[in-house]
Amino acid sequence: MTDIVELDVCGLEPPEPLERVMEALSRLQPQQRLRMLIDREPLPLYRILANNGYAHQTSSLPDYRYEILIWKVPQGG
Repeated sequence: MTDIVELDVCGLEPPEPLERVMEALSRLQPQQRLRMLIDREPLPLYRILANNGYAHQTSSLPDYRYEILIWKVPQGG
């Protein structure tokens, strides 16, 4: 079973959302995923995630927020 860690960074000014998500990812366990809510699409985050071995799925919500689900890609498949 996968645990979801919630992180709501809506209303925070850059670079605080990025700092908070990176801190949360550093504490993420292998069986956990991070669910981040943000009020603008964090385009710079996607490259950072890819470069550090994370995958993500982004959904646009009806209230104009974004939900990003992030997880670590297993090494060596």
